[in-house]
Amino acid sequence: MEKFIYLDHSATTPTDPRVVEAMLPYWTEVFGNASSLHSAGKAAEAALVQSRQTVAKVLNCHPAGPAEIIFTSGGTESDNLALRGVAHGMRARGRGNHIITTSVEHHAVLDVAKELQTEGFEVTFLPVDEYGRVTAQQVVDALRDETILVSIMYANNEVGTLNPIAEIGAALKKRRIPFHVDAVQAAGLLTLDVKKLNVDLLSLSAHKFYGPKGIGVLYMRRAVTLKPQMVGGGQQAHRRGGTEPVPMIVGLAEALRLAEAEREETVKRLIPLRDNLIERVLTLIPEATLTGHPTERLPGHASFAMRGLNGDSLLLDLNEIGIGASGGSACTTGQQEPSHVLVAMNIDPDCLVGQMRFVLGKHSTQEHVDRLIYHLTALVERHRALVPDIG
Repeated sequence: MEKFIYLDHSATTPTDPRVVEAMLPYWTEVFGNASSLHSAGKAAEAALVQSRQTVAKVLNCHPAGPAEIIFTSGGTESDNLALRGVAHGMRARGRGNHIITTSVEHHAVLDVAKELQTEGFEVTFLPVDEYGRVTAQQVVDALRDETILVSIMYANNEVGTLNPIAEIGAALKKRRIPFHVDAVQAAGLLTLDVKKLNVDLLSLSAHKFYGPKGIGVLYMRRAVTLKPQMVGGGQQAHRRGGTEPVPMIVGLAEALRLAEAEREETVKRLIPLRDNLIERVLTLIPEATLTGHPTERLPGHASFAMRGLNGDSLLLDLNEIGIGASGGSACTTGQQEPSHVLVAMNIDPDCLVGQMRFVLGKHSTQEHVDRLIYHLTALVERHRALVPDIG
């Protein structure tokens, strides 16, 4: 069998060898606890300081101390900390109890928002258009005097659609309402400049940009009120207790540095590949519909709904051939319910089980796209033969 072709980069990415190399000394040589006063601890602390400065440079935020960069276990914890931390912190100060988000967020946001409702918070779940987007005006129209937080994803993991984050952020900045952005899909593909984006909190996860799994970041502007959710230690200025995993943090910082340094070149290469993939699927496969915005989408992201077909069956057949893709969010794979994102976008119910997502990465090539199209068209034809009224 030919070499496996991986087209699921929204789910995770392979760790860059350069990142692994940067991490290696911190497993066995520079192994100290960064809170210790001896030389081994000070060496670890120095690595943390350098990593924090690297992250701050990419985000264009304040580099001094842990005030604005909080290291977490990943995107899920970062989202949880942002929503719970701000909600509990603001309510404790009597600021209000209303939160705004969208109906297509990752479950790391949606599920937290729903739990906060059981604690007495009021949550507005904004509807989206047929592309999965919201507008700044929608957000403004939903604001109340009691609004304490708005959380909107930068790029949707299932359909690749981008939201107008800078415009939304500008509207909220005028009103001094904290704005959280789940930017887990954005690193290495979109700008993360928090000043240009007008954001107050921003979540990242290293394994989405060729870093290690199990480490993430929550950027938090210093003026934001946040109640810690992980207590039991004074680490990270008491914002997130627990001994810092220095090797993982070093890996995240190096991965983020590389992703930003190579972003322009990566995007320039991915967009033509993505557009070629989309055009050929829509041309060659009957009853295939592009999901997500046709242009305002992630550079390597192509997602489709195929009427009358079972996406999981197609994906399993592709895997047997040596092509890895997914039907939506990797975090909900195996669930029988249709995608909440596609449902919110009012996708034809006959297409909901035919969801397929092909996400290119920095090692993807035209040959990979060609092989996908060749095998996918043949498989669809074979599956469609079992459904005579389709095609």
